[in-house]
Amino acid sequence: METAVVRIKKGEGRSLKAGGMWIYDNEIDAITGDFINGDIITVQDFDGYCMGRGFINTNSKITVRMLTRKKDVEINEEFIEMRVRNAWEYRKTTVDTSSCRIIFGEADFLPGIVVDKFSDILVVESLALGIDRMKPLILEKLKSILAEEGIHIRGIYERSDAKVRLQEGMERFKGFIGESFDTKVEITENDVKYMVDVEDGQKTGFFLDQKYNRLAIKRLCREKRVLDCFTHTGSFALNAGIAGAREVIGVDASELGVAQARENAELNGLSDRVSFQCADVFELLPELEKNGEKFDVVILDPPAFTKSRNSVKNAVKGYREINIRGLKLVKDGGYLATCSCSHFMTPELFTKTIREAAVSAHKRLRQVEYRTQSADHPILWSGDENSYYLKFYIFQVCDEK
Repeated sequence: METAVVRIKKGEGRSLKAGGMWIYDNEIDAITGDFINGDIITVQDFDGYCMGRGFINTNSKITVRMLTRKKDVEINEEFIEMRVRNAWEYRKTTVDTSSCRIIFGEADFLPGIVVDKFSDILVVESLALGIDRMKPLILEKLKSILAEEGIHIRGIYERSDAKVRLQEGMERFKGFIGESFDTKVEITENDVKYMVDVEDGQKTGFFLDQKYNRLAIKRLCREKRVLDCFTHTGSFALNAGIAGAREVIGVDASELGVAQARENAELNGLSDRVSFQCADVFELLPELEKNGEKFDVVILDPPAFTKSRNSVKNAVKGYREINIRGLKLVKDGGYLATCSCSHFMTPELFTKTIREAAVSAHKRLRQVEYRTQSADHPILWSGDENSYYLKFYIFQVCDEK
């Protein structure tokens, strides 16, 4: 089948040649042939060498998102099934699949789409025009592949309500695909029960990427006093409670999040030891310090302070400040778990920022471990497609003596 051809400028396409999956508008020399946005096209280097196939959208700065590096592969039903099956087989091998991310966009070679599984419900987020046209087939194949293993999907909800869709020339959308169902879904992760709100919760309803980081803090929390900052719906706090913490306080600025966290604490029978309060963490931590409060374990899981390169400087200030405040609340010999979920806060910059915070707080840090996102959010080692974003440290905190 003849397709339009995108030709790369001489000297451009370095990310693509390194294994990346995006081609930006300023890398393109010419586009020949007829197409409409969202169509599959062929990509050639400046000298005519075929570099693979992807879908095009001239409304977006990311003009082409690659689907295959091979010139003779048809992007058809069999191709989509192969990609979806590979994604599921990978999850079966690497993670607990009762609730997990089954498709993670570019890292699963299906750029622009995310599919999360919460028990027997799927939540899909589609952010690119070309993949949006393939979305019905992707979901059909995924349901079929899961059914082969006796996994019945009760319903699908779409959370394609991110602003980035507007840059693709698409409207934002949120709603049921097919029949409606109760959008409060109960899941179990690390022996902790949660009610996930797939309709109104953040992103797709729940942050699955911290699954094994939540598990990692459990062994630190038995018989301890724990402070969980930016608790969202209580996930780290509840893991601490299940692990046998003496007292856990979870803090978040969202009244909806705190209400859900309290419901989750009740669901797990932890309301007597795990409490939540609605407050601005940046305002609360200095108050706790002033009052002489100390904790055995402090957990900092803030939202992304930056979503672009332009705001990294301000983000560094935010991360430094919150880590200084958190460190001052840790007892001598206690533990700090701290993370960043911003792609633009690189591992090197995040590490530097924590080191500076420790100096300012007059604390010495002993690294227990460094972690990233759960394996169902795989990191693609090529290009700059944002698949590596979560950095998670656990430190023992020692007073300077």
